[in-house]
Amino acid sequence: MSKFIITTLMLVCSNVFMTLAWYGHLRNYNTKPWIIAALISWGIALFEYLIQVPANRIGYQ
Repeated sequence: MSKFIITTLMLVCSNVFMTLAWYGHLRNYNTKPWIIAALISWGIALFEYLIQVPANRIGYQ
């Protein structure tokens, strides 16, 4: 696969994870303490970061 396609797919996945991290899970945890929602958000964002950084490095090269 070309670097363009790999980079594009990785950045799309990264954006999906970030959307889930900040919005998607909130409807399921609206009765839980805010700290639970915050920890879940940061946990999901970690996976987004693990995809985004390599994608940016591949795209830059």
